[in-house]
Amino acid sequence: MKQGQIRKALSGFYYLYDNGETVRSKGRGVFRVRGVTLLVGDFVDYEKDGENDAVIVNVHERKNELVRPPIANVDQALLVFSVKEPNFSPKLLDRFLAVIESYGVEPVIILTKTDLLDEKAAAEIRRYADYYRSIGYTVLETSIGDGEIAEVLGPIIRGKTTVLTGQSGVGKSTLLNTLMPELELKTDEISDSLGRGRHTTRHVELIEYAGGLVADTPGFSSLDFDHLEKEELSGCFAEFAELSENCKFRGCLHLKEPKCAVKAAVGSGEAEQFRYDHYVQFLQEIIDRKPRYPS
Repeated sequence: MKQGQIRKALSGFYYLYDNGETVRSKGRGVFRVRGVTLLVGDFVDYEKDGENDAVIVNVHERKNELVRPPIANVDQALLVFSVKEPNFSPKLLDRFLAVIESYGVEPVIILTKTDLLDEKAAAEIRRYADYYRSIGYTVLETSIGDGEIAEVLGPIIRGKTTVLTGQSGVGKSTLLNTLMPELELKTDEISDSLGRGRHTTRHVELIEYAGGLVADTPGFSSLDFDHLEKEELSGCFAEFAELSENCKFRGCLHLKEPKCAVKAAVGSGEAEQFRYDHYVQFLQEIIDRKPRYPS
């Protein structure tokens, strides 16, 4: 039995990568009966079917799977946010971070257009950047069109499967074009915020870059918390996940519970108030979505 990875899906065919060879394949008919959807990024077992084609007979267990783009086994997301035009939004960044963390994907924060800031605004952005670094995130600061960003991202991308996502209008397509000019993405074809537009109708492909794989389309268009239970949200806030271990009550929601380590850390300044405020807002979304049953 041969093994490969789906790198591209197009017109009903799946293009497998197997030790430097690309093999065109189709899935077994039984997959449709069982409701199994093959995704770019899947690791699969396949059998040769004729001289050039193959049949996928088994799909390995996935690390994770995304909806937009439809990709499995993603390691990290380059999270692109501008600091001006549009202005930096800590709440939107925290929403992205929580959703990305919930899928078991490692975020890398890229702050763009830093050259547009005056001294006061730059100091404020540095404060945010330093805090996110302090809780374990990699934060890069750059400007759109910065040719050196490719050199910086090379070691980060190496050995991993990466998607780009982030704030609307920040130049994700520009960054993809900087990394891989052959894509020639047109920024006016994409609505970065919702993934709408002509770009979403084209196939999704994982492209080799700097010793890793990069999805050729921006992703993570869905930013709701429908897949999360309220007890799981704090685990998607890096510093709260660690602090929660010291809460008095297991499953503490960090709202009104006594001896809550998260609230204590916020009160002492160890954890940032803005992060806690965003957590409470997101938690309320999850609570409000649930039907209320009599106790």
